Amino acid sequence: MANALFNYILRLADSTIILAQRDAEWTGHGPYLEEDLALTNIALDLFGRGKALLEYAAKLEAKGRTEDDLAFFRSERQYFNAIITELPKGDYAFTMLRHAIVDTFDLLLYSALMSSTDETLKGIASKTCKEIQYHQRHSFAWIKRFGLGTEESARRVSDALEQLWPFTDDLFDQAPAEVDLINAGIIPDRSSLKPAWQNHILNLFNEVHLKPNTEAFMQSGSIKGIHTEHLGHLLAEMQALPRMYPNATW
Repeated sequence: MANALFNYILRLADSTIILAQRDAEWTGHGPYLEEDLALTNIALDLFGRGKALLEYAAKLEAKGRTEDDLAFFRSERQYFNAIITELPKGDYAFTMLRHAIVDTFDLLLYSALMSSTDETLKGIASKTCKEIQYHQRHSFAWIKRFGLGTEESARRVSDALEQLWPFTDDLFDQAPAEVDLINAGIIPDRSSLKPAWQNHILNLFNEVHLKPNTEAFMQSGSIKGIHTEHLGHLLAEMQALPRMYPNATW
């Protein structure tokens, strides 16, 4: 069970730091200064959460690796982040819609983890939920601005939905080894979160006249380390310095 929990925590951490990395690409390029700072702070929240999760994963693994080792010295096939988090940042409508989708999922997931029988995971979740509530309010407000704004803004968020929707099922995939963790009350069953997630997201979409393509082919595979080509490029940039100077200290 310890190995299953390690892999589960790693999966949480990977989705968090990869999304943080994508958000960080907007630093200095936001639509205006206040928003630039807001998204940069969201990225910092995500990096902080990812660090806490990787620290716990390293402790569970007990093989002498640190959180930095786990972040910077794994290949793309050893990463298990949700595919939706690794897609290029696109325009601001794409970034905000991705956040709305992921924030809603994360809020449900980490709210459930607040009842975990694992005290460390429970503590991380308790701190995280407060941050995610802000992230979700922020992303939902932007989707309403796009969807109910101009013809151009509505087109952009509609195009973003067309690109993002096929990757939403991947959020709910579960490894067979996670069944024991569910039965032990350590983690929630992801499939149980989907109805509430759909309700929140579809209500938002209805409000802004967005309609997902329910006949789209749904992508999956992140739980097995299968990703798009974009993750390799992201990791090459993110891991460049530690791989060039692996023993460097600050």
